[in-house]
Amino acid sequence: MEQLSWIFWVLLGVALIVAETFTLGFVLLWFGLGALAAAAAGAFGMGLLGQFLIFAIVSTALTAASRTIFSNLISRHDVDELKMGMDALPGQIGTVTSPSKGAMNEGAVKVYGSTWTAYPEDDVELVEGEKVEVVRVQGSSIYVRPVAKHLLGWKTDD
Repeated sequence: MEQLSWIFWVLLGVALIVAETFTLGFVLLWFGLGALAAAAAGAFGMGLLGQFLIFAIVSTALTAASRTIFSNLISRHDVDELKMGMDALPGQIGTVTSPSKGAMNEGAVKVYGSTWTAYPEDDVELVEGEKVEVVRVQGSSIYVRPVAKHLLGWKTDD
């Protein structure tokens, strides 16, 4: 019976590898490969205890190695990470589409094709057509300040 134990390990290995396709943990694959390693040991005549030790060592080593490698790849924090959505707005230049009105000098500014409710960062009025820089985003509103005309790429109507 011990000579046929490798068949059990092959079946277990294949079952674990197939089961991996239905899970999200990415763990069963390593135990499936450990079972296949135990099957190879059994096919070469190693006893049940040796087969189990091979299974345990290979499965544990592969799981530990994959966790170390994947955690280094996944948790990489770059300083120059891509900002999207509202996180990308601060520092962008927009155009005032609706001048300041009301007690809080509320206006509208168009940035990247979207119109936002805007408030001046300083106590100035927003003038329609004026270029402004987004300082911060708070809720669904942006706070802006007029752009200095000496910035590179500033176009004047002379």
